[in-house]
Amino acid sequence: MSPSLLCSENSNICFQDDSIDDDNDEGIGRLNQNQNIFNGNGDFFIGIPLPSEECVSLMVDKEYDHLPRKDYLNRLRNGDLDIMVRRDAIDWMNKVHSYYSFGPLSAYLSINYFDRFLSNYKLPNGKAWAAQLLALACISLAAKMEESEVPQSLDLQVGEPRFVFEASTIHRMELLVLSTLKWRMQAVTPFSFIDYFLHKINANQTPSALFISQSVELILTVTNGIESLEFKPSEVAAAVAISVLGEKQMVNFDIAASCFIQLVQKERVLKCLNLIKGSSSISKSVNVPSASHPSTPQSPIGVLDVSCLSYKTDELTAGSGLDVSCASPVTKRRKLNKISEVDLK
Repeated sequence: MSPSLLCSENSNICFQDDSIDDDNDEGIGRLNQNQNIFNGNGDFFIGIPLPSEECVSLMVDKEYDHLPRKDYLNRLRNGDLDIMVRRDAIDWMNKVHSYYSFGPLSAYLSINYFDRFLSNYKLPNGKAWAAQLLALACISLAAKMEESEVPQSLDLQVGEPRFVFEASTIHRMELLVLSTLKWRMQAVTPFSFIDYFLHKINANQTPSALFISQSVELILTVTNGIESLEFKPSEVAAAVAISVLGEKQMVNFDIAASCFIQLVQKERVLKCLNLIKGSSSISKSVNVPSASHPSTPQSPIGVLDVSCLSYKTDELTAGSGLDVSCASPVTKRRKLNKISEVDLK
């Protein structure tokens, strides 16, 4: 059984730990205290100086630490991993983000955590609850990383999910995700680079609110699909910046690419740009209609930390003692038996 980095113990112990306070959703706490404010509407970066080329170069080096395994995309393509599991999970996570008006970075991070975890850990076959529990844990962790106010984990289960989980179950899954990702939660993302690339292509002029908003929306749209997994965050950001500015200002690709040729490969950016152009028109993937919700609570929108330089994914083990409730169409819930360690393998 592979050890985790959690308390010098393995994750098996974590799942059996009854000391977790089920009623206190601050157990894992806010994992990121240094936040730079980012307007969730994409209007502008507030009070964030443009990072130096040295800083951006460092982020390029560190982005490898926050990617799924290299074989992940091929496993999705060849059916080794069920692509519908990922698609359904992302659709549901987007609904949760829309419901709570979470910001774009927490939306991106929840998908990033899901992909990285799934690339390292085989979910149990025939256990539909497992993917939903993973998605829930990823949303919870991303919100704790990037939102000013975080709902209780129980309250994140919106949209009439098929399964309803107890707080202790969610906490234990969060711990499993944390140990699997080696606590590298403040990931380098396309948002870490987008402001820098927009400035460079725009003759070092501050990009307009419209360009920022379109870039944010396009990044989130591209991230929903599996083909974006082929590219690093810096490559996605460069392609998005060229796409957004090129549409409005007729930017030449070769000239634009020369602005950051030391940071990203021109051929890779061009391939990603072709992917973006070949996709359907930008949809508001995060702003899922909330008509099914009786009300949409007001909550501060997320924050964007452009430095995004944190460290702390790989083999992991599962524990026991997970409590799952199954919600029927008439909202009647029944508690399932304790899930054993074998069930999680």
